Amino acid sequence: QVQLQESGGGSVQSGGSLRLSCSASGYSSSRHCMGWFRQAPGKEREGVASIFAGTTSTIYADSVKGRFTVSQDNAKNTLLLQMDSLKPEDTAMYYCAAIEKVVAGPFCSLDRVLVNAWGQGTQVTVSS
Repeated sequence: QVQLQESGGGSVQSGGSLRLSCSASGYSSSRHCMGWFRQAPGKEREGVASIFAGTTSTIYADSVKGRFTVSQDNAKNTLLLQMDSLKPEDTAMYYCAAIEKVVAGPFCSLDRVLVNAWGQGTQVTVSS
């Protein structure tokens, strides 16, 4: 059973940066998908970025391309999300996720229906 624990959220002004971390355990395979999702008040949860473990193969939502970077640490048991040039519209609860791998090749979907484990979430607030 995969367990995920996020940290690193907080409040920042527009244009600032934050770094989120997600400690993961319980994976039975080293070849798996992980990602970040977010949910703003009154909106559906949406995919932000995903990565295929052990590779640099990543996928980003259009809204964060060029500003956010998803990666893993060397031990491959911590997922990271570097968020730069933050905007007020990035304000949301951010969730780490274990994503079922259904796409061929080293790619991971950002479809929330494929998530089979969630972290508890960490709040990110960006003020203008």
